[in-house]
Amino acid sequence: MKLKLLYLVLISLCNILHAEKYFTPDPPPTVISVYEDAVFYDMYAATVNQPLPADAIRQNNSSYTKMLTESQLDSFGNKLTMNITIGALCDNYDRLANVYLALVTKGSADYDTNSVTKLELGRFITPFMNKNVSPTSVPYAFQMDNVAAILKDPVLRSQYDFWIEFVVLGVPYAAQTQVSGCAGRIDTFKGSLSFTTTTDSSIPATNNFLLPITAAKSLNNYSATDVPGQTIRMLSFVLNAPVNNANFYLITSNHGANSGGEEYIRRQHFISLNDQPIYNYTPGGKSCEPYRQYNTQGNGIYGSSAQSTSWWTSWNNWCPGDAVPIRKIPLGNVQAGSYTFQISVPSAQFVGQQGDFPLSVYFQGEKQNVLSTSDVKITDVKIYPNPVVDVVKISSTKKIKATEVYSSDGRLLRVFKGNEADISEYQSGMYILNIIFDDGMSLKHKIIKK
Repeated sequence: MKLKLLYLVLISLCNILHAEKYFTPDPPPTVISVYEDAVFYDMYAATVNQPLPADAIRQNNSSYTKMLTESQLDSFGNKLTMNITIGALCDNYDRLANVYLALVTKGSADYDTNSVTKLELGRFITPFMNKNVSPTSVPYAFQMDNVAAILKDPVLRSQYDFWIEFVVLGVPYAAQTQVSGCAGRIDTFKGSLSFTTTTDSSIPATNNFLLPITAAKSLNNYSATDVPGQTIRMLSFVLNAPVNNANFYLITSNHGANSGGEEYIRRQHFISLNDQPIYNYTPGGKSCEPYRQYNTQGNGIYGSSAQSTSWWTSWNNWCPGDAVPIRKIPLGNVQAGSYTFQISVPSAQFVGQQGDFPLSVYFQGEKQNVLSTSDVKITDVKIYPNPVVDVVKISSTKKIKATEVYSSDGRLLRVFKGNEADISEYQSGMYILNIIFDDGMSLKHKIIKK
């Protein structure tokens, strides 16, 4: 009996040793530090000349950018979390903050943030913080495994350098009189940003496809709309080939702090693709009590005592001290062709023509085949102005062969060569442009003639 038991133990030990020989455990997490205690300043003041975070460029008082090194990019696995810590300095109000991934032409020493292609990786709201009251910092975490696929994409890496923009808006004027030690100071917040990454060997590799659409594009019904008087944005793009397991990644947040402002009213948002509804949501819907601990400066949102979840969800769109959701909209397999993404918020009012819903969205999925560098170049189409008085212009990374103008009932009115269409002779109303590219693909887009 003892010999049999010893035999079984030896067999088990051999099996374990055999398994260890052929099984390599996944590596431990790697932390990639990008910014450490970067100091932000008054967004309205002249750009300061203060020390910079290591290897960073100051774009303005509220924004830094920094290129990820090849060594850092090589360190990314297929699991990814972005970690941010914001520390209190001399702004004691809730402010908007963002992180962007800028795709910059390979080898560039700098770039224009207003024209570069970029994705918004995360958006968050700072709490009302008093730097003299603990806790003096607030953490944020964003799970973004899909972004790991972008950072590891060899074709994108052959075309672009990846830069991380870190933006924290801030204004010190209230704190200069309300917070001890802030008189005369214009430093608003300090921030740190890092990525924690690891590799899960059970997740199969995919052939990443990325199409940036827009980043922080204004949306309202009075100055930033594609349909006058309505809160609507229509964003057109072209897919040159089918994309599997596709998703939109969408970020919006409602702002407008005036009386009756959009921050204080929850509005339903509707998303459609080529006029077909695909998603809807109403921001908010959660209690802000978990973030009360970080709001150390007295304010009119939190008050002096805890509130019920029903009270918070009756009006609140976001919480000071919390991240804004990144909404993943599944699309399944999407065929090659032209598409128009539309977001509408029909009940939004923007009292006094104040407020804005900054909009960021990109499209990501899996290509069916291995790509060459030319296959992944972004097809970007811009149609402006819209509404239009006379001449509508079209800019595109593809060459435009012709532009057809149709009435709202589908009658062909005129064909224009090139990237302009003069519709000054037509009556006010809605028209449809059919933009035909040299490669035979086309894109339809609605415009409004004033």
